Parts: sequence; C-alpha cells; structure tokens
Amino acid sequence: MKKYLLNVAAAAFIFPLYSAGASIDNDAFLDAEKKARYGSYQDFKEAVSGLNHPLKPYVEKTYWQRNPNFKYQAEIEDYLTVYQHTPLEWPVRKAWLEYLKDKNKKAAYIRNYRQTSNAELTCAYLDFQLDLGAPEKAIFNQVTDLWAVGKSQPNECDALFSQWRKKGYMKEETVWQRVTLAAQGGTQSLLPYLKTLLPKNERYLADLYLKVRRDPSAAAGLYRYKNKSAKEGEIALYGVKRLIWRDKELALKAWEKLEKIFNYSEASKADVYYTFALSLASSGHKQASFWLNKVPKDRQDKKLIQWQLGNMLKTQDWEGIAAFFTGKEDLSLGQQYWLAYSYAKRGEQQKADDIWKKVAANRDYYGFLAAARLGLPIDLNNHPLAVDQKLVDKVSNAPGFKRAKALYDIERFTSARREWNYLTDTSSADEKLAASILSTDLGWHDSTIFTLAKIKAWDNVEQRFPFAYQDVFERYSKRSKIDPAWSIAIARRESSFAPDARSHANARGLMQLLPSTAEYVNKGSVSSNRLYQPKTNIRLGTSYLQYLKKKNHGNEVLATASYNAGYHRIKRWLPDEAIPAELWVELIPYRETRDYVKNVFAYRQVYHTRMGREGNILAPLLEMKMGG
Repeated sequence: MKKYLLNVAAAAFIFPLYSAGASIDNDAFLDAEKKARYGSYQDFKEAVSGLNHPLKPYVEKTYWQRNPNFKYQAEIEDYLTVYQHTPLEWPVRKAWLEYLKDKNKKAAYIRNYRQTSNAELTCAYLDFQLDLGAPEKAIFNQVTDLWAVGKSQPNECDALFSQWRKKGYMKEETVWQRVTLAAQGGTQSLLPYLKTLLPKNERYLADLYLKVRRDPSAAAGLYRYKNKSAKEGEIALYGVKRLIWRDKELALKAWEKLEKIFNYSEASKADVYYTFALSLASSGHKQASFWLNKVPKDRQDKKLIQWQLGNMLKTQDWEGIAAFFTGKEDLSLGQQYWLAYSYAKRGEQQKADDIWKKVAANRDYYGFLAAARLGLPIDLNNHPLAVDQKLVDKVSNAPGFKRAKALYDIERFTSARREWNYLTDTSSADEKLAASILSTDLGWHDSTIFTLAKIKAWDNVEQRFPFAYQDVFERYSKRSKIDPAWSIAIARRESSFAPDARSHANARGLMQLLPSTAEYVNKGSVSSNRLYQPKTNIRLGTSYLQYLKKKNHGNEVLATASYNAGYHRIKRWLPDEAIPAELWVELIPYRETRDYVKNVFAYRQVYHTRMGREGNILAPLLEMKMGG
C-alpha cells in the first residue's frame, strides 16, 4: 500500500466540504456567489447553508473579502485556518489585515499577519510590534531590509522609516547599497532623494550613477572619475558592462583604460570578461573568440559555452570545436552532435558515427538529426510511468481537485489553474502522476504537460504530446495545404494547448496569434476574444503558416522561424553565402527563435511518428542550404 500525502493544507485533500455523490448545480453556486457579493450577512448565510457544491468556499471568500468585520472575527479566522496556503487564503487574509490595520487592532493584526511581499502590510506589522514592546533591534534590523531596496516603498512606511532613521540604523553603507540598487536596474528617479542622504563629499556619485544609467557612454568619460575611488570604480564597471551592448568599440576602448585606473578584483574583472564575451559572441564580433577565451574556467557556464560553440560554428572552425569539446564531461546533446560533426569534417567518420549513434537514442531535435545522418529509425521512447489506480481515485476525490474541475467547468481558467498548481505543488511525485491521468482524461492538456514536467516524466509521450483538437487541426491544415503535424507542433510549442493562453505581447489562443496578425490573415477585423475560440484560432493560425511558407518559397524551416520572430527579421539573418540549414539554425542570433525552431521540428517529428507515418522529417535539413 503506497503512503498517501495527508499532511497538506486542509483544502487540498482532507476536508470533505460537500456530498461527493450529489450532482453539481452550477446555477446554485452562481446565485449564492451573487448574494455573497451584493447581499447582507443574512443573505450570505442563507445562501451557503443549503449549498452543496465544491466551490462553496469561493462563496465564503467572496463575502469575507468584501465584508471584513470584527464581529465576524471567529468565522473569518476559522476560514483562514482551514484554507491556509491555498489560493483561497490570501484574498481574504489581505482584506482582513487591511481592516484590522485601519481599526488599529494591533494584537489581532500581529496574530493574523503572514509573511508577504506587500510592503505596506509588512510595515504595519513591524510598527505594531514596536508599539506592543517587541525588541527594538530585532524589528529595526527587519526595517533595514525593507528600506534598502531599489524602488520607492509605500507612504504608509514613512513613519516607521523615520523612527528607524532617528534611532541611528540608517548607516552610510546602507544608503550606498540603496543607491546602487536604484541605479542598477531599480527606480532611477529615486536617486535625487538618495543623494541627499549621502555625505556631502559623495553626493556627486549619485549624479554620476544617474548619468551612467541614462547614458552608458558616460562611463567612458575618464574625466568624471575625480578621485579614482572604489565607488567611482563600481559605477564605471556598471557603465562599461551596459555600454558593451550598445557601443562595442567604445566599451572596448574604455575598459582598456578603466582596468588601469581602478584596482579591480579578479572577480570583478571576470564579470567584465563574461559580459563582454556574451555581447561580442552574440553579435559575431571579430574579437569574440579573444574574450571568450579570457573568461576563467569557473565562470564558463552553459550559456557561455554555447556561444563559444556558436562562434566556432560561424567560422566553421572544426579543429577548434574538436579541441575545445573533446574530453569534456556533461556535454549537451547539441555539443555532442557538433563535436561529431567536426570529427566528420576532419575525416574521422567512425568517431563521428559513434557519437551520433548515442545522440540518436534521444527523443530530441539533435537525436532526430543524428538518426537522419545514420539512417536509423525513429524511436519515441514512449515508456510511461505506472500509475496506482487507487491513488488516481484518491486524488479525484480531493476537494482541491474538485474545485479545480468545477472552476474549469464554468470557464474560470485562471482560478482553476491556481487550484491545480496548489494541488500538484503540495503533492508527492506519485500523486502528481495520478493527477496527470485525471487532467489528461479531462482534456486539460497544459496542466498535464506542466505537471509531468514537474516530476520529469519525459517518457510519458502520449500524455505530453496529445492530439488536442485533432479534427480541427487536420481540417484547417488540409484547407491551408500544410502538414497537420507542423501546425499541431506549433500549438504545442506556443501554448501547450491552452485555448485561453495570452502572452505579454498580447498573442492569444492555441497558436498565439496577435490580433493584428489575425486581422491581416483574415482580411478583416477579428474580435480579440474570438482568438480564444479553438476553431477560429486554428483556422487563422494555419492560414498564417500557409502565408509564411509561401513568403519563404516553400521553406518550412524559415517559415517556422518567421512565425516566432517575423518574416522581415528572418530575411536579415540569411547569409550572403549559402550554408547548411542545420548550421543556420544553430546560428540564429536570437536564442528564443533558435530554440523555438528546434523544438517545433522535434515536436513535429513526434506527431509525425504518432500519426503512424514513416520517415524522418529532419532528414531534408541535411541537404538543405540557407542564404546565398
């Protein structure tokens, strides 16, 4: 008998809140919620007393969030105890704390406070503790941490900060720490105020930091460093590391002089070498190799080593790749693939084939490429983990799961995912696996994909690569004369099949279409909300793929890259002299697009094989040329 996770918060697994056998009446829930939102306490209590629904706690949340009152203290605090750590807790706790603060209920506030990133609530907590006699030093040390940040804190903290300052806790080093944080990525408008807190002989440093923040080229003006002090050196270091991304030649010249003026530590120099190497390598600068080789071995992380590889691939330095990667441990599949490629270019075919054979055993872009090189069949390595059905039944009866399902049913997807994430985050690996079975059965494909990733169940291939909306993809792919495996792979990469997905750039739906793109493809206006409808999104997404394929003269590699980065940008990335397609993919300047193309083609191969088709769709890349 497996041990089940029974010590998670009440709402996730162990408090039966309604009769599991009863049918779920969503209309009753929505009516009760409306009464909780707009009605009296009596209306609310009558609404919940007869409600037998998994979302009953959401009705209670609605009322307590809108109506915190000391006369309901026992009920509110019981609710917070039962739903502690769940998605239901914080909206009610925040409203309750704000009420207690406004009513000056200090002891109750301290008892109900929980650690939060909300500075206003934290300041009230520390202030109330001081008022009730907490040790001053312990409280003011926490105030120091709250004050020394790179942004403005709420006005409600001013009185506490004033006490802290009067008691002598605002040290010169603390002020300088905040100046640095505000200048280096924080709120630069804070610097004029912080300047007034510096000693008079150091106030010019805040001005210098602000100048360098606004214009990194100011760091190259050596005349600005009047005293050659360590703090001036810190500002110069910050500026030159920003300048290398804007004006490489000026940054290189400036560093040559700054290194002689200031006595930088080896660690500080290594930071500069690392930043310069990344910037120069990512832009193909002629000095990239020099700076890549200057970075100490202990700073050569995966990102830098990848750029080292990219730099040598750009010059087709097969000897250099062989020398750099031979004998290195923990090489990525990509590094192994290109090491083998370099051996083949050097005439060491057997060495190359031996490595490619190992790489080909992986369900991965490089694995599929290596299989194509060796003429090996595709093996998806579908070896799903065994699932205990009793555990599936247990999770299916957990109130947390039932709440997630009920929220999905009424299309409150954000709240549903919060419940799902809480349920899985507080579960054992076996329970996560059991939960993934339930989400698969219910068609919550994105939840399945992310849950299996949490437990690294990479070989549950059928679950991780579902045929979501298959009939719709096949219908519109056929209409657009494109491969349905391609369009499905795009959606798998873009949204993990979440129909309500929305990016920071406002791309929407399964295939993540911008409203402007949708209107262009549709040759007419499209409601943004319609992009969340799978049929509309897939119809327009497949039409857009057809358009990009045509624009790229039938080249689906370029069309895939264009889908991510834009057609006009891709045109600029094509070299004057033709190079192998697999090499071009590896040298795509944007990491996001580079990884995107690899992922889409790997996913496309998975779907191609799952559809019962023969062949390796990456094989054409071995003969394809880009540019020229």
